Amino acid sequence: MSIKINLDDCIGCGVCAELCPQNFKLDEIEGKSMVIDQELTQSAKEAADSCPVSAITAE
Repeated sequence: MSIKINLDDCIGCGVCAELCPQNFKLDEIEGKSMVIDQELTQSAKEAADSCPVSAITAE
């Protein structure tokens, strides 16, 4: 099980970090989301499902 972000698709909207701050944060330099914890929680799955460009896989 892992959480991955396709950085080519990520638009840095921050929805994932807002919904699941224990797993995601915005990289202020790159302006993209990053995974900070690989623990696959229900909120991580919800954040992946809420990504407007489907850049996150959580499985």
